[in-house]
Amino acid sequence: MRSWRAQALIACAALLVSCTDAPSGGATRRPGDAKPTRGGSLTYALDAETPGGFCLPEAQLSGAGITVARAVYDTLTAPNASGDVVPYLAKSVEPNATFDRWTIRLRENVVFHDGSRLDAQVVKNNLDAYRGAYPARRAVLFMFVFDDIDAVTVVDDLTVEVATATPWPSLPAHLFGSGRVGIMAQSQLDDADGCHDTLVGTGPFQLDEWVPDQRLVVVRNRAYWQRAGAGERLPYLDRLVFRPISEGEQRLNALTSGEVDALQTSSPPVIDEIRRLAESGEVQNTESDEYSEVGYLLLNVSKPPFDNILARRAVAHALDRDTINELGFSGLLSIADGPFGPSNMGHLDETGFPDHDVDKARELAAQYDRESAGTLEFTISVTSDTGSVQIAEMLQRMMDDAGIAASIRTNDQARQIDEAIAGDFQSMLWRNHPGGDPDTQYVWWHSSSPTNFGRIDDPEVDRLLDAGRTTADPAARAAIYEDLNRRFGEQVYNLWFTHMISAVATDDRVHGVLGPDLPDGGGRPFEGLAAGHPLLGLWIEEE
Repeated sequence: MRSWRAQALIACAALLVSCTDAPSGGATRRPGDAKPTRGGSLTYALDAETPGGFCLPEAQLSGAGITVARAVYDTLTAPNASGDVVPYLAKSVEPNATFDRWTIRLRENVVFHDGSRLDAQVVKNNLDAYRGAYPARRAVLFMFVFDDIDAVTVVDDLTVEVATATPWPSLPAHLFGSGRVGIMAQSQLDDADGCHDTLVGTGPFQLDEWVPDQRLVVVRNRAYWQRAGAGERLPYLDRLVFRPISEGEQRLNALTSGEVDALQTSSPPVIDEIRRLAESGEVQNTESDEYSEVGYLLLNVSKPPFDNILARRAVAHALDRDTINELGFSGLLSIADGPFGPSNMGHLDETGFPDHDVDKARELAAQYDRESAGTLEFTISVTSDTGSVQIAEMLQRMMDDAGIAASIRTNDQARQIDEAIAGDFQSMLWRNHPGGDPDTQYVWWHSSSPTNFGRIDDPEVDRLLDAGRTTADPAARAAIYEDLNRRFGEQVYNLWFTHMISAVATDDRVHGVLGPDLPDGGGRPFEGLAAGHPLLGLWIEEE
């Protein structure tokens, strides 16, 4: 049971630190505004196919999969540029005084791509599917995320009430779920055989064709409910073609040759080249380090040597993160002292995480050797792609300088996932924890969660996570997550490397990457790109 549930949640964590992104200073670079033009077809290169499909409660969506999902489905809520989560497909999402009853009121006259109406019953069925309480679906991804939901009740045709086991002020952030918690039509929800490839949402585009590993084509939803600020109906494009191209350089070559019109990437070398091309006017670059993920060495603290804080601190002192950034990530990233990126609640510039100090690393390693009657040695598990192996080799040399023996074990991605789930590893290159409300990270660290892959069993971590979940006051919550950040720094449960950046590069005629303002005065669009971006505002300038 633990295995199959955790199998899907692993998709929330991009496994390999290699060819990823990290921040440079806290801003989003984006093309200038211009008057939108309607029509046209745009080809968008993604870094991966989504082989498991888009039956959302059961799906394993990477960043590429989220991008497709956001074209086809709407979420009940969405974040704005301030990081506040506001109603989106829902007209309002309001708590009671104790934050354990939430009333979700839906927009009127919204229809799915199959012509069926959005109503309270289909939203209840979707939420029940995500939390594992809908018989037609075998929920995986969000079963633990929504574990604190006690009941979902239809109040009237357009109103749903959600009852939670504890006060849960951050529930609206989970209803967005980094773009993964889209609302599917009843026809897809109940499709026993085709739920994964018969995509039916309320989103700006609807499925036209999907040839796996070649293309996924969506066309304009002419009945879409949302309009831009000037009143024009969205989306602007007639057609979007998603093409999976796994190699970052190959995606960039496809863009510069005119084969595709847009791409997404988190590879620092590719981003460096995109910046150069943008400066010369050859492409446009929308880039963000806001609400970013973090790359790190995931430690299994339930078994030797990392069940001993001496070993964890010794390895941390041996770690030269500046060198990793310069040699592994082209010097583009900012050093991470904890899991929360710049601009995110809980972020601290200094958390108490050990500084690079080879002499101190040797001293602690020798102390570990004496007290444990053994030698400090460990294995780094890594997938076999070149970039990941190079990072692991750098780590190996750093450990050797400090008298610590580190070996490297390469896996295919499936085995890497299995080892993480089973706890059959000592350390593993990892990337996770995209920004937003810190409570969305609860499932990765709480001792009760099967997706706590580092096997952290710390009553203080649990206490802070529980307090952060149930506390409503923003200042008090910020203090709680700062304390959690310090706890990670003091106990060295992971070896943090760098915060990430993400970029969307486009042909110079393509605009609207971040999308229009959110509806009903919800604010400017969210600037983080770690969980993809909206597609409804893309448009192509006429030549």
